[in-house]
This record gives sequence, C-alpha cells and structure tokens, in this order.
Amino acid sequence: MPRVFTLRFVNKTESCSQNLPKPHQKSPQINTQIPPKMSFQDAKKGGQGDAPKIHKIRITLTSKKVTALEKVCGELIERAKSKELRVKGPVRLPTKNLKISTRKTPCGEGSKTWDMFEMRIHKRLIDLNAPTEVVKQIIINIEAGVEVEVTIAA
Repeated sequence: MPRVFTLRFVNKTESCSQNLPKPHQKSPQINTQIPPKMSFQDAKKGGQGDAPKIHKIRITLTSKKVTALEKVCGELIERAKSKELRVKGPVRLPTKNLKISTRKTPCGEGSKTWDMFEMRIHKRLIDLNAPTEVVKQIIINIEAGVEVEVTIAA
C-alpha cells in the first residue's frame, strides 16, 4: 500500500501548536470547489470554433525511382515532426513489377530472339493527424518523378 504524506504550511509569525487541531476538535474544512475556468477568448468569436480541425490524412507516394521516393519520404516526415504532428510511416507497400516481352526483329524473319522490359513501381504510405493547411505547407517542393496522392478523412 502506498504511503500518503500530508503537508501543512505554517505562517512564520504563528507557532506550530496554534495551527494544529486538538484531538477533540474537528479539523478545519478545506475548500474543495474547483474554480471556474478562466477564458481569454473573445466572446463574439464563439470559443473553440477558431481552432483548425484536425483530420486523418493519408499521403500515398508513388515513383519508379526508389532513391527519389525515399528522399521525399524522409523530407515529409522531417517537416511533419518539426511542426509537432503525429506521423505514422512510411509504410512500404509491395513493389509492382510490370513486364513486357517483345520480338527483337520487326519482320519476323531469323531466329526467335526476345527482348524483355521491366518497370518497377514503388509505393509508400504516410499517415498524419493534422489540419489541412499544415499539410499544404509540408507537401510543397516535392522532387520530380514522385507522384503524391493526398486522402483526407473527416
């Protein structure tokens, strides 16, 4: 069981024995009422309607270049943390491999040789809890070759 400590503050001019209650006396009543909350807001504005609404925002980044994608993810997360936002991610989604096989010769003559081309598409997800105005500031100046999709949930 935790110990409970009680502190009493005594005025320097009074002696200790004057403040302590006698065993047969009731202890003095302490005011336990909580004072009303003080507000410095203008009454005309309507209180908390001024604060920007916080949304759940999902940013999807897509690119063919992994290095550019990782660089943009790092910058976004760094900017979000500097604004003291709650960040989850980056979540690395599976890479899509798109493959196309074509014949090397256009006429169809000769040996049957094939060219195979491959394009890899990388995706990252970042989740934020922030007002939309702050997200607009964070997303500015994104590197070329990286597509950004922003989804806002109310």
